[in-house]
Amino acid sequence: MACSTVRSVMVDKAAITPIATISRLIPKQTTTTQATSSVPRLLIPAATSIPSESLFTASSSSSALPQLDDLRVPPAVASFSSINSNSVSGTTSTTTTTTPISANASAKTVPIAPRPRFIPRNRRSLTSSGGDSSNWAILFPGQGSQFVGMGKDLYDTYPVARQVVDEADDALGGTLKHVMFEGSQVDLTRTENAQPAILTTSIAMLRVLESERGFKIEETCKHALGHSLGEYSALVATKAVTLHDAVKLVRLRGQAMTKAVTNKGTTAMSALVVRADKLESLVTAMDEIKASLPAGELAEIANINSSFQVVISGTVRGVDHASRMLQAKKIAARAVDLPVSAPFHCSLMQPAADEMKVALKDVHFQKPVINVISNVTAKPITKVEDISDLLVRQVTGTVQWHTSIKYLRDQENVHDYISLGPGKVLANLLRKEYPLDFVKTVTTAEDIQQWAL
Repeated sequence: MACSTVRSVMVDKAAITPIATISRLIPKQTTTTQATSSVPRLLIPAATSIPSESLFTASSSSSALPQLDDLRVPPAVASFSSINSNSVSGTTSTTTTTTPISANASAKTVPIAPRPRFIPRNRRSLTSSGGDSSNWAILFPGQGSQFVGMGKDLYDTYPVARQVVDEADDALGGTLKHVMFEGSQVDLTRTENAQPAILTTSIAMLRVLESERGFKIEETCKHALGHSLGEYSALVATKAVTLHDAVKLVRLRGQAMTKAVTNKGTTAMSALVVRADKLESLVTAMDEIKASLPAGELAEIANINSSFQVVISGTVRGVDHASRMLQAKKIAARAVDLPVSAPFHCSLMQPAADEMKVALKDVHFQKPVINVISNVTAKPITKVEDISDLLVRQVTGTVQWHTSIKYLRDQENVHDYISLGPGKVLANLLRKEYPLDFVKTVTTAEDIQQWAL
C-alpha cells in the first residue's frame, strides 16, 4: 500500500528512512498498490488570504509547490489554501516483491537523530533587569496580519489594553472597536480599517507587556522597525508620536491609498518567489523593464521582504509583463497576483502621498527613545524633522525590509528580535532567512503571560 502526503516544498532527505531498510523488515509478500503516474504542474491561483498592502502571506494549509533545486521558498509562500491535494490525480497499478530476512541475518537500521534544539547566542531574559547588555530589535507588522477578534483577549483581561483600544476608538469617532471585535473580515480588511486596527492591537500588546512584565523598550531594545504601516506603530512605541495622532494618520493613509486610483481594474500587485542569489539581478532587471514599458504602463518594486520574496506594483499590463520577463530570465520562480484594492508603494500612490504630506504638517513628533529604522532608507531616523518627510516618501517608495534587517545584522550586530503584534509573518520571514537568529513572538495574551524565558 502506498501513501501519498503533500508536504512543504523543502524536504529533509536525511529524515526519511530509506525504502531498502524498511523492505528488509517486512515478510515476503506480493502486493498491488495504486501509485500516482504523473503529477500535473500545479498552477497557483491568487490566494484570498494574501494581504492587501504589504506582506506576502498565505494560509498555513499544507499544499505544496513543485520543488526547485535553487529555490528557497518560505513556508508562507510554499502553501496556499486554494490548492487542493485531491486535484492531483491519475493512478497506475504496480507490483512490489520483498524478500524475508534470514534467521542469521541482522537488519542494519540507521537511527534518525533528532534535530538539536538551537540555543541562541547570548540568550538573555527579556526583562528590564537585563536591559543594560541587550541588543534587541522590536518589530511591528503591517497590513495583512489582521483578523476579526484580534486583541479581544487583551481587552477583556487587562485594563491598560482597554484604555488603548478605547482611546483609539474615540479618536476615530467610535468606529474601530466594533470592526475589530465583531465586524466581518471583509470590513476589517478594508485598508482604512485594517491599518488603525493593527496599530492599536500592537500598541495594546506593548502596554500590557510594560504594565504586567515590567518591559521597558528603551532598556531592552536598541532598535525598532515596522513593516509599512508598522512604522507608525514603531513611532508610537518609541514615544515619537501619540497614539491619538497615529491612529488618525493611518486611517487617513488607508483612505487616501484606496481612492488614489479611481479605476481599480487597471492596476495590480504581484508577489514573486525569487530564486537563490537572484535578488540583485531582480532589482537591476526591474529598472530595465520599467524603462522599456510603453507610456501609461508601470511596474515598480513595492516590497523587498527578504532575499526570496519581492512584491511588485503598477498597472495590470506592466506588472504582468514584468512578472513574465523575470520568470523568463530565471530570476523569479513564481509570480502570484494579489487581490488588492490598490497598487500600494508605487508612483501611482502619489495622490495619497500628497494628502499625507498636508496632514503630517500638523503633527508634532519627538525624538524616539531608541533608533527607529526607516522603511525608505533602511537606516535609523537621525533627525526629528525628517520623520514627516520619510512617512510621505514611504507611501510611494519601496519598503526596504530586507535591507533594514541586513543593516541591523551587519552594522549593529543584532541577532535577537521581538516580533510584537497580530500574526507571525515577520517572525516567519526572519526564521526562514536567518535560522540561527532568535525571534521571540508576542501575538496573544497567553504569550504575555508566558513572557519569562
